[in-house]
Amino acid sequence: MLKHRAFPGRLSGTDFQFIIRRPNPRGVTTLTRRERYSDRRPTDQRADAAFFGALWKHFGDQPFERGNLDAGRLSWLFGREIIPATDPFDLADYKALLVINEKLARTTFPEAFE
Repeated sequence: MLKHRAFPGRLSGTDFQFIIRRPNPRGVTTLTRRERYSDRRPTDQRADAAFFGALWKHFGDQPFERGNLDAGRLSWLFGREIIPATDPFDLADYKALLVINEKLARTTFPEAFE
């Protein structure tokens, strides 16, 4: 599992983690598309924005390996702002390549591009 160096570990002041420390011994957690409803808590929305901002700052428009990025946090963006970079795509692989859907992300998280 690739460890993304210099990537923030969590949203400061909260327990929202952005990376994991070690591979899951029971197997890789599968990425799933989670629906973001408009009535989500403000802290959840801040965590999404901060995580996306870190992804953009760290990777930009280039494909990146899933590695030690938290599957739960990725799942909130997966299928919209974060999309598979390869076809076929394995949802349960630490080496899976992802890419930012810049066009959609600019409308969803405009503050990340300032």
